[in-house]
Amino acid sequence: MSQETFRTLDSFIIKKMAETRTPGLSIALIRDDEVIYAKGFGFRDVEATKPATPRTIYGIGSITKSFTALAILQLVSESKVSLDDPVTNYVDVDIDHHENKVTIHHLLTHSSGIPALGYAEALISGLLGSKREWLPIAKPEDIIPFMEGASKWAVAKPGSRFFYLNEGYVLLGKIIESVTGMPYREYVRENILKPLKMTRSYFTKERVASDPDVATPYIIMKDGELRPSRFPYGIEADGGLLSNVLDLANYIKMYLSDGVFEGKEIVSKELLELMWKPHIKLNFEIFGGDAYGYGLMIHPNFPGGTLIGHGGSVLVYTAYIGFIPSKRVGVAVLSNASGYPPSKIGMCALMHLTGRDPKELPFIREDEIYSKLIGVYEAFKGTMRVKVFRLGNFLAVEEISEFEGVPSPLVPVKISEDYAEFYTIGYYGSKVPVIFEIKDGRVELLYERYKFVKKGQEP
Repeated sequence: MSQETFRTLDSFIIKKMAETRTPGLSIALIRDDEVIYAKGFGFRDVEATKPATPRTIYGIGSITKSFTALAILQLVSESKVSLDDPVTNYVDVDIDHHENKVTIHHLLTHSSGIPALGYAEALISGLLGSKREWLPIAKPEDIIPFMEGASKWAVAKPGSRFFYLNEGYVLLGKIIESVTGMPYREYVRENILKPLKMTRSYFTKERVASDPDVATPYIIMKDGELRPSRFPYGIEADGGLLSNVLDLANYIKMYLSDGVFEGKEIVSKELLELMWKPHIKLNFEIFGGDAYGYGLMIHPNFPGGTLIGHGGSVLVYTAYIGFIPSKRVGVAVLSNASGYPPSKIGMCALMHLTGRDPKELPFIREDEIYSKLIGVYEAFKGTMRVKVFRLGNFLAVEEISEFEGVPSPLVPVKISEDYAEFYTIGYYGSKVPVIFEIKDGRVELLYERYKFVKKGQEP
């Protein structure tokens, strides 16, 4: 990557952080066995105006799942477990259904047939101050009684359908403990973190507190306020690791080198490749053909080449790692809030690394077009005014009035540089077309029986 490309990436990151009020972010890019770019943006601590650095510690959320999957494969290599072993051989949990045993393979691929039980969501919300959710799960053992009745919650046979199940990875952590006689965190530290020289990657509050470069976790409130919060310590195997992009760069190097780091084999190439084999189709589509392996997602139609990666979020920290084995490039992105998704920044960076235009990514292209559509529109001679704004992943339109109104979400139909067609739902449940046309910098909106022209960004 040229210095100009680095500057382009820097500008993109700053712009998206500003738009979403993201406090801090760190990123590292890897090519072959070298970190070719590492940088911090914004603040690891807003109140103290301490900047984020490449060494800053953040929670990595569900990227931890890949460490758990790697640990399981290490045990497979030692013949201590088999991927086809029933989970109940190791953990007494209510999980089997449809006359089929749920196996270790099913947990690794989120294909147990049991939809998400929501423990992580309730736990995180409660610990971070929600007055509605409270789930007193403080350790992995608490998941076992919580899952009582899970077998009756199943909707598909094991192996037939993808349902992202945090609880399944907690159980995998319990299996690791059962087989090795070691706490999960100790096994991962001794067999993965230490060999990879990930010396500043932690599971415990005490270790994090002793580190001088840790990002304050923030909640971005609906009004944009950045509220300092805390990390939900306790459950580890599905999302409990905290790390930094330089340590994660070593982790990615291991994948790009077929399971070897600095001459030491962490796991065999054959077992490692099971992690990025497409075992089951995802229940959502990004590029087409997207699938799940073992603790990693596979995107065979990513424009820069087959992309392997995983995101992570515990609300107050978000994260992403991704790598393209055929190009021997990778990226790690960490942030201390749920602002602009690190996965989008990571994918944008990988496009640069592979010599592709990030505008080939559908979400980058749509973001640029949506930014042109957002704003205030007026009808003929200012008789009516409406605003178009972001509503989650959608655009929405709402009349600007002193009287009570309801935003109408816009569902995209066709998006291009000069024409964008959506629909919303009318009074009688019918689809109402909403059409934007961009002509010489002028944006026109056809909505219901009105024509509007964009006048600016703010009411």
